[in-house]
Amino acid sequence: MTITANQQITFLYTTDLEASSAFYREVMELPFALDQGCCHIYRLSPSSFLGVCDIADRPKSPVGVTVSLVVSDVDAWCTRLKDKSVVFEREPGYSEKFKVYGALFLDPNGYRIEIQQFRDPDWKE
Repeated sequence: MTITANQQITFLYTTDLEASSAFYREVMELPFALDQGCCHIYRLSPSSFLGVCDIADRPKSPVGVTVSLVVSDVDAWCTRLKDKSVVFEREPGYSEKFKVYGALFLDPNGYRIEIQQFRDPDWKE
């Protein structure tokens, strides 16, 4: 069975959220999509986004990039990946802070891959 992602977000981390966010908002002129407090998300296309986040809220990882796949069924993705021996750093669960249900694992290069479903009423698909 093929399981696809509906949207994709690449998260970049910064020590100066306001300056970084101003760059993407004012210089790059990207449309603002969602303010999560410590992360600001901008729309790149109808289904892709760029998130800029305060590095203090980033869980420890060898690389400062997270690729998030926004999906309809997190559990189905996780089951499929576990069947292929993927080990999760964070099992599927709900984050009240970000209003997302998701899971996290590292790819072979140490990049953080997140499978998530937004449950924030402000998130527009």
